Amino acid sequence: MTSRFWPRWAATVAAVAAVGVAAGCSGSGDGDGGEGASGGDQTVTFWTPQTTPERLAAQEEIAEAFTAESGIEVEVVPMAGADQDQALATGAASGDVPDVILHASTQTSAWNSQGLLDVEASSAAVDSLGADTFNQHALEAVTVDGSTAAVPSDGWIHVVAYRADLLEEAGVDAPTSVDELAAAATTVKEELGITGMALGTQAGTASATEGIQSIFQSSGCELATDGDVTIDSPECARAAENFLELRNSSTAGDFDVLSARAAYMNGDAAMLLFSTHILDELAGLDEATPATCAECADDPAFLAENTEFVTVLDETNPAQYGAILSYGVPTGANTEAAQQYIEYVLGEGYVDTLGVATEGRIPLRNGTPENPTEFIDAWGELGIGPGQERTSVELYGEEFVDDMSAGINAVYLWGMGTDDAALAGLVSSQGVLANQIEPLYSGADPEEVTAAMEQAVSEVQAGL
Repeated sequence: MTSRFWPRWAATVAAVAAVGVAAGCSGSGDGDGGEGASGGDQTVTFWTPQTTPERLAAQEEIAEAFTAESGIEVEVVPMAGADQDQALATGAASGDVPDVILHASTQTSAWNSQGLLDVEASSAAVDSLGADTFNQHALEAVTVDGSTAAVPSDGWIHVVAYRADLLEEAGVDAPTSVDELAAAATTVKEELGITGMALGTQAGTASATEGIQSIFQSSGCELATDGDVTIDSPECARAAENFLELRNSSTAGDFDVLSARAAYMNGDAAMLLFSTHILDELAGLDEATPATCAECADDPAFLAENTEFVTVLDETNPAQYGAILSYGVPTGANTEAAQQYIEYVLGEGYVDTLGVATEGRIPLRNGTPENPTEFIDAWGELGIGPGQERTSVELYGEEFVDDMSAGINAVYLWGMGTDDAALAGLVSSQGVLANQIEPLYSGADPEEVTAAMEQAVSEVQAGL
């Protein structure tokens, strides 16, 4: 499906947010569940960042099925993440909030610190569904001060897609660490004359911000630990060295999101760091992003047939960069109905929920107490791409689902579940590391670069 590799929330527009507050908030406005809790007609107002027409229609169908079973009406309101931030703050001030919000894990920490989330309601939903059935890293991401501030739903991860045929031709094995990845990329360039690894490296951009974090995390580098900034550690310096080698394996200069994907889709790169949104595009299932390699004209599925994936870059220290979406219950919401809705979309309606955008919505609830892998197994049988014509199992095999399960269970973001989360969020949103990466490209020693990163991060920390 056509999507941005690294989704980033757009800048908030206050006027748009105000419209969202007026049109999409709960009328109950009390923590006891309002009118519905006392036996009247219950309703749920649900804000979702899945806003395309087809995704919105799919979510509305799920809401209708919930209403048919529970009698609780659901209003599905499309609202991008940045607009959610402003609209929730405005609604909280006026006592008019939605009942459930699907949102990113970075928002969980921020909203909870502002007292905008009903932690008891989310914790109750997790307890009811069974904490052991969830992805434990995802639970850590939404755990604040020992309490579950939101309920993990689904997410995506970075994977390394690689042309098995081209790596074999270059005489290199599939990489199992960042060190091996960098070495393989260099060998491919030297042996085949094409880009070894395509990834976002343009200094000062969002592409580089998340490319850096992905490679650094998988190298055992931590941004901060227990309040101490550690981006200047030996592990981080080694990560910077490998990032430079990966960047230099390009035969086409620095990439952004679109050009990195295009290089792989055109057969000009042997490896690609991308999100799981690439799965349908490799198979020629998205007309908006066609495969353009020479062989693809006769066989649109050529890339899928010749692509394999690394879903965990370092199995000894699994820390796969990705995104985590969770359901939050705002303070003052109709908690009784909200909890019922969350338990439905993560239970009976979960597979349909994942099918809203399969390649980008990998389950963070792995299964049930009776069947621990029920949902990850079901995910592999869901259609991918706009037409949902084929499943990932059909395209990539049964083993791929197991590999993807390992990958999503290794999902990690710097600072998640700790007091360093706020710092990590600001460093990412402000592009601090990407703004410090240019000297590395100009010959600066990696240790000097990570020392400059440490100083820049410490300045952000001082402003908290």
